[in-house]
Amino acid sequence: MKEPIVVPLDLLIQEPYASVLCFPNCDATESHSRIEELRGHGVDSLEFWGHASLFGVPCPVLGKGFVGVVVIAHLNGEKIAIKIRRTDADRADLLHEASMLAKANEAQVGPRYIGASKNFLLMQLIDGDLLPDWLKINEDPSRVKVVLCQVLEQCFRLDETCLDHGELSKAPKHVIVDGQLEPWIVDFETASDARKPANVSSMCHFLFNSAGEVARTIAEKLNKQNKAEIIESLKVYKRIKTRESFEAVLRSCLD
Repeated sequence: MKEPIVVPLDLLIQEPYASVLCFPNCDATESHSRIEELRGHGVDSLEFWGHASLFGVPCPVLGKGFVGVVVIAHLNGEKIAIKIRRTDADRADLLHEASMLAKANEAQVGPRYIGASKNFLLMQLIDGDLLPDWLKINEDPSRVKVVLCQVLEQCFRLDETCLDHGELSKAPKHVIVDGQLEPWIVDFETASDARKPANVSSMCHFLFNSAGEVARTIAEKLNKQNKAEIIESLKVYKRIKTRESFEAVLRSCLD
């Protein structure tokens, strides 16, 4: 991977950096506006590094999606993650996602929320591997169990908070595991506190009951695949979301 490229705010008007700042439709007026928006947050510079790339833009980034591009930013001497709203995003701003992340933080879930405005969401930078990649390089069943148990605990806390993530039934890019074996649930752009939360059941489907690669890998590493037992425990949990019913889900998945 190439060395990180740190670019001060005033130089972001230049290419190829402006094309990241205003991906996918770069405009000089919008670029100037977004630079001033970043300045208002106290951001000193952006750092271009990561495993993802943007079509036609020779700058590496941390991640990309339908709504935004994620890069590293420097704020008061700290490296943080910053989500940049795409110019073709189907939403007018990132403020809803910001409020959902802040609510997740109340349940001690997700990267630390730092700030937000129309085009930017500032949050804690998580240094780690996406769960599917982490599973490929970790063979110890006890370590896998520890991480998965923590993932489900976080889902339970979200359920208790009445915040539904919305995308955990297909979550290959929504869980990052850091070097201290701590998992982080990320990306709350489709989260809602207005619909019935289904975080535990959605994550259990993804991790244990689906036909996907992650569920197959976990079944092999844990030498366990009792889908019927998991389904039954989830039926009880959906009716009565208590610590006792959640513990039964954990036992069906991991014991």
